[in-house]
Amino acid sequence: MTVFRIAPAVADAFPGTLIALVTATGLRGHEPWPATAHALEDLERQLADGSWSPADESDPRIEAWHTAYRSFGTNPRRVRPSVDALGRRMAKKGTLPRINPAVDSYNSVSVRHGLPAGAFDLDQVKGDVDIRYADGGEEFTPLGEPDTVENPKPGEVVYADTASILTRHWNHRDAHRTRVTEDSTHVAFILETLQEPSHGHLLRTAAKELQSLLAPHAEQTAVHYLTPAGPGVAA
Repeated sequence: MTVFRIAPAVADAFPGTLIALVTATGLRGHEPWPATAHALEDLERQLADGSWSPADESDPRIEAWHTAYRSFGTNPRRVRPSVDALGRRMAKKGTLPRINPAVDSYNSVSVRHGLPAGAFDLDQVKGDVDIRYADGGEEFTPLGEPDTVENPKPGEVVYADTASILTRHWNHRDAHRTRVTEDSTHVAFILETLQEPSHGHLLRTAAKELQSLLAPHAEQTAVHYLTPAGPGVAA
């Protein structure tokens, strides 16, 4: 089992944090996922006909992340929260990228609900995962750049296992080592908000939606929540 934890310093700095951990075991990434395909197409159709558009930085859901990024020294207009970057890309291109069914599932839920999302192949995670401030000496290899090594800035919020950094700038970019592919069978999906009082219901709805997309293609799924009051959960 992998334990996910919010470090006390991060919990204190962001008391409205609520993180959904949606786990899937026995995931079958090589078969068709028609509900996910439909979800992507539905969002693109709504964008095209003007009945919906992705949340932008004027939306409170995105604005809260911009404020958080600035608090730990990251310029959110240069290094954007994942949902902000994905929404801007969709608004410009009119489509969402197709990566693989598992990634496409969390991308569709992320953009639909205006919440950052990500995922880790748990078979590639080393030890437990902490959401904490970086000390600056850790290493990070960005997704899609297996020969690149970066060092997060001290004080930057990161996800980290016992070997290296798994995400930089809280949720801006994932690591290459724990990326989710069609071959990944044991995966932890992450959805996040910093505004539990106002957006907790939205996050719980999004987590159930993501679980419903995963469940037909997995042996087992579950949803767990991390909060400052309950900062640890096993996946």
